[in-house]
Order: sequence, then structure tokens, then C-alpha cells
Amino acid sequence: MVDSDTLVCVTSEMATGPVTGDDGLARTPWALGSEMMRRYYDTEWGMPIREERGLFERLSLEGFQSGLSWSTILSKRENFRAAFAGFDPELVAEFAEADVQRLLGDAGIIRHRGKISATIGNARATLALRDHGGLSALIWSFKPEQTPVPTTMDEVPTRSAESEALAKRLKAEGFRFVGPTTAFALMEAIGMVDTHLLGSYRRGASGVSFSNQPG
Repeated sequence: MVDSDTLVCVTSEMATGPVTGDDGLARTPWALGSEMMRRYYDTEWGMPIREERGLFERLSLEGFQSGLSWSTILSKRENFRAAFAGFDPELVAEFAEADVQRLLGDAGIIRHRGKISATIGNARATLALRDHGGLSALIWSFKPEQTPVPTTMDEVPTRSAESEALAKRLKAEGFRFVGPTTAFALMEAIGMVDTHLLGSYRRGASGVSFSNQPG
């Protein structure tokens, strides 16, 4: 997940490799765009999520991010949680047209009918998966054996063979707004791949093992 908006606070000559913050810790450049982004990078991004509700939230937010910056979505996360019943898939699955209209009138979220409808439909698809191993088992089954080992931002991929396969499978299960790029961003966010730059103090922090994980 690379948010171009957060790079404006980092000089262009520093924006390709790890950047050392005022606390002396090296991070992937986008983390230093704002205090909000640094806190997210330090405490959440790339940490494993395996429970259904957490995965449904991340999948929903990544879908809303499509075409937008992640900082925009992150700044509205609490509004999204309030609007979508804490991303409880059982509750969201019950949303009707009246809820769609309510959400379209909510200035605290992204008012995009297609994404709103997709989130409701994805909640229903999440429930349907419970009879077939569940959302977590499906998503994590696409974890690659190897992870990227980027030294610069230019080396961070935005999709992979696994994200393409995951997106295809999710769509087959009735999910929408889950293309390969969105699927890869989800994989980054939940630690299924590690795209912290080599040299970042967070590299390997997830504890998820890969056959080519340095260190």
C-alpha cells in the first residue's frame, strides 16, 4: 500500500529508500507523511489479522480506497466503523436500500454507491463462506511462500500472481471491488507479504515466515 499523498513531507531525494525519523528509527517513506500514518505504520500495518470481522473491515476499507489515497480512508475510519455497524458482517448483510440512502448522505465516509453496495454484498458473501471454511481460511490460503524484498519504493510491487488468484477467487465467491491491486494491498496490510523496505525497523515485525525473509 503506497499512499502518494503521504510522500509530500519527505524530500524527493529521500523518498526512494528507508527514511530515518526524528526518533532515530528507519521506516518506509510513506510512514512519515503524517503522525496518523506513522502511528498506523508502527502499530498496525503488516500485522497479521485472521479473524473474520477484522478481515472484512480491511477488505471493505481497501475497496473504498480504490482510486483514492489511503490517508483519506484512514482519516475516516471511525466514521466508516460507525456507518457500517463496526463492520460486523452479520449486521451489514442485513442492510437494505434505506441504509444505502443513509450512507449516501453520510459526509463522514466515501459516498460512492457502487462501493457501498459492494460492501453490503461482500458482507453477505462473507457469511456464505462460513459453510466453506470462512473468509480467513480463504484469504490466507493465498499466502505466498516468498515475499518481496524491496530496497526502494520503486521495487515494491502493486500486484502479484497470488493477488490475482485471490481476487479471482473472491469474485467467484460473490465479492466485488476486489481486483488484484486491492487484493495485494490487503495482503500487505495483514502481513501476508512483507513490503517494509529492507532497512526499515518494521521489516519482519509480523512474525509471518517466508522462505526468503532476510534475517
